[in-house]
Amino acid sequence: MEDRIVQFIAGLRAAGVRVSLAESQDAMRATSHIDIADRGLFHSALKATLVKEHADGAIFDKLFPLFFSAGGPPLIPSSDMLSPDEQALLRDAMRALAGELNDLLRRLLDGQNLTPEELAALARRIGADRSRRPENIRQLTREMMRQMGLGELMEQIEKLLAQLAALGMSPEALGELRQLLEANAEALARQASQYLGQSLARRLAEQPPQKSPVEDLMDRPFGSLSESEARELRREVARLAARLRSRASLRQRKGKGPTFDAKATLRANVRHGGVPFEMHWKKRRLKPRFAILCDVSTSMRPVVDFLLRLMYEMQDQVGKARSFAFIDHIEEVTGEFTEARPEVAVPIVLYRLPSGHYNTDLGGSLEQFVKEFSDAVDRRTTLLICGDGRNNYNDPRLDLVEFLRRRARRVVWFNPEAVDEWGTGDSDMLQYVPAVDVVHQVSNLRQLTDAVDKLFAR
Repeated sequence: MEDRIVQFIAGLRAAGVRVSLAESQDAMRATSHIDIADRGLFHSALKATLVKEHADGAIFDKLFPLFFSAGGPPLIPSSDMLSPDEQALLRDAMRALAGELNDLLRRLLDGQNLTPEELAALARRIGADRSRRPENIRQLTREMMRQMGLGELMEQIEKLLAQLAALGMSPEALGELRQLLEANAEALARQASQYLGQSLARRLAEQPPQKSPVEDLMDRPFGSLSESEARELRREVARLAARLRSRASLRQRKGKGPTFDAKATLRANVRHGGVPFEMHWKKRRLKPRFAILCDVSTSMRPVVDFLLRLMYEMQDQVGKARSFAFIDHIEEVTGEFTEARPEVAVPIVLYRLPSGHYNTDLGGSLEQFVKEFSDAVDRRTTLLICGDGRNNYNDPRLDLVEFLRRRARRVVWFNPEAVDEWGTGDSDMLQYVPAVDVVHQVSNLRQLTDAVDKLFAR
């Protein structure tokens, strides 16, 4: 059973479900404490340990019966229910209809299962070895039964029963024989379905994990996303943020606790001739502070949308954050994200600062920021500027960036444009690069997520 669970986990991964090694171990431990014969409990234990997201539940439910089928019921030979006289009548009827009855009916009367070789040959004939979709199994089962002669089965059953009635078989025996043939046909179909499911399960377990549609979208530039694709990625933000929060929390646990403060210790022990009788320690403040300046001009809005959503979801890992938006002037928008979730706050911010044509003025916005909001930046604050560095040939005010860099813990720049576009046209990005601590290109959600993760690295 452990091997089957391992194959099932491989099948889930191949279908795009994220299952970690720890979750695999949880599944093994959970199933070791229950009765596997209790199919409902076994299903619940695996689902509780392996499925984290609602969308993955449907995939789990489709694959589970493929890997853990209970097996179809055995076929019952007609000799088990007919009296010797009735069996003799059946033999007479079969001889009378020789050449008119197909192999499927004879197999049902004899209660003969399909051999693995016969099942494999039928599966190859209908192309089942090329299928990768669990929902196709029902259709493939019908096709396999059709290949065996299911289309003429009801007509031949009626013909056989009519012949038996003519030979004098009682109505009760005819009714029982009809029920037997129908039950055996259903059992044979279930066995075919089980074979197809197990074959598909083996193929899914052997194939490499598939890249989900969301994974492909994460590498697409923000500007090339359709509205439906952007909505799909927005739903992904919460999952990405949960992963980033876990990493940030782990870093905090590793770095918590006081560290030796050499400067404070030396100052305190001057009176002792420099002998360190009194030890001083400094407490690390691990949760960072942020001041976020976002260019919300037309070209930057998709990037800012995802950035603000990510930062909102990370707020429990932030000591303090103030957010600002600018085009040709700057406004503080911290309140919008304090009072509402991003899906409400972002449209409000964009409405407050309607975009125009070629009116971005980062230099002027920096001047206003220093005059009105310089208290948002201190030695513990990471200043994050999200913009393409295009000023429409206005003064870039590099002096103010240098001033903020001296005042802040560090200055980080997120730019969605390709590096070879920096410095072209009205871009002042090449002048800003040496004035800040680090620049990250964030043209898609994967790059943006990696850049946000680095913000929380110690």
